[in-house]
Amino acid sequence: MVSALAPSAKPLPHHRHPAKRGLLGFRRDRSRAVTSRVRITMLSQQNPGGDGVRTTLYLGIDFGTSGARYAVIDKQGAIHSEGKRAYCAPVGDDDAATDWASSWRAALFQLLADIPPVLRPSISSISIDGTSATTLIVDSETGELLAGPFLYNESFPDALPAVESIAPANHTVCSGSSTLCKLVSWWTSSSSGGGRPAAAAAVLMHQSDWLLWLLHGQFGVSDYNNALKVGYDPELDAYPSWLTSQPYSRMLPASVRAPGTPIAAIKDDVCSQYGLSKKCVVCTGTTDSIAAFLAARSSEPGRAVTSLGSTLAIKLVSEVRVDDARFGVYSHRLDDTWLVGGASNTGGAVLRQLFTDDQLVALSEYIDPAMPSPLDYYPLPKKGERFPVSDPNMMPRLQPRPGSDAEYLHGILESIARIEAKGYNLLKELGATAVEEVFTAGGGAQNDKWTAIRERVLGVPVRKAPQTEAAYGAALLALKGANSLAS
Repeated sequence: MVSALAPSAKPLPHHRHPAKRGLLGFRRDRSRAVTSRVRITMLSQQNPGGDGVRTTLYLGIDFGTSGARYAVIDKQGAIHSEGKRAYCAPVGDDDAATDWASSWRAALFQLLADIPPVLRPSISSISIDGTSATTLIVDSETGELLAGPFLYNESFPDALPAVESIAPANHTVCSGSSTLCKLVSWWTSSSSGGGRPAAAAAVLMHQSDWLLWLLHGQFGVSDYNNALKVGYDPELDAYPSWLTSQPYSRMLPASVRAPGTPIAAIKDDVCSQYGLSKKCVVCTGTTDSIAAFLAARSSEPGRAVTSLGSTLAIKLVSEVRVDDARFGVYSHRLDDTWLVGGASNTGGAVLRQLFTDDQLVALSEYIDPAMPSPLDYYPLPKKGERFPVSDPNMMPRLQPRPGSDAEYLHGILESIARIEAKGYNLLKELGATAVEEVFTAGGGAQNDKWTAIRERVLGVPVRKAPQTEAAYGAALLALKGANSLAS
């Protein structure tokens, strides 16, 4: 096996620029300026075998909050190449939203160009994931961007009363940042108050829908993971009547399919420019968090993934669908099972406020994970908790602080583990399958002492996930799509 590393550069910093509301023109010539400012990091290239026999490959691309990453895998899941691009942050307010779309488009095609040319003809299928509830309004006749992108974390409280008046209580769409709230806000502002009427050809597209459309050229196709926050019912495999009765329902994707379902062959111009096979098929995508879960390859009921990053997020494979907006709990369909999740505000951000990385490593050496800590904290970076306790006024509890920093860290790590356990217990109380095994993703997975503490507190096996990159999960969806065609 030969491994080569190309020069690397740190990703560009990500600055949050909320999408600007209203009708915006999509100026395609901006992508040139964006291109020159994107930095590359080629992580690895591998060429297993070397016997001259072409191996069929599958491409997954992840569009996260600050950058995009690709992974090329074979049928056994071995990675042949992976790389990443940082987004160029928008400059100024007037064109901030349009610049995000330009930057994503530039990153997509730059990543295709970054794939070693020798591998490109062997790529059989492609899938892309994007951030959940990131939304664009596009003219289906011209392909021009009419509004947005409205980013995943952008809230539209002005639309919430209208959404709550039609949706069932505690539904996933009953949040100001839901895709449906973004659609309703745009529809209302563009159809009333003397403004331009909503364009007859306007359609709603999720981030990954739009990026996949750039490759296959067909409007009106989405997946049921992305469509969940616009109101699609994955259990019925249809939009509910309370949604289809609304005038803006004509803007919704007409064909909602399972993630990893073949859509169409890649466009001829993309094939010729990047040396891809004309038989290469573009498949439906998913959200970035679902793709990261898929990367762990833990799809049996009772299997779970805890992500220990700045916050603590849990996802559990359940035989039963569970949704409860009070705690931010909702279920994504995962073939014949459900992926139930919730996210707490506790996590690594608290640790970073109190310790440096070097201190965390050094102090962890003095912790005996077999001994329970008597300290009882609720570590939060600031006021407010959402899961497993829903209390926007909850204050951080990090006192009393013992004289030993190692004891203090032990108490915090154990307290976060208790919150994690409470989260899985809440999912069980709400009706989900009981957790039986936990895989860990994120920076916290590197701390073996913390892993041992969590295993004791949770009472189930806890181990580091072998793969955690969402791009790898997207590549598995591409593999799934290719397998469905073969069968």
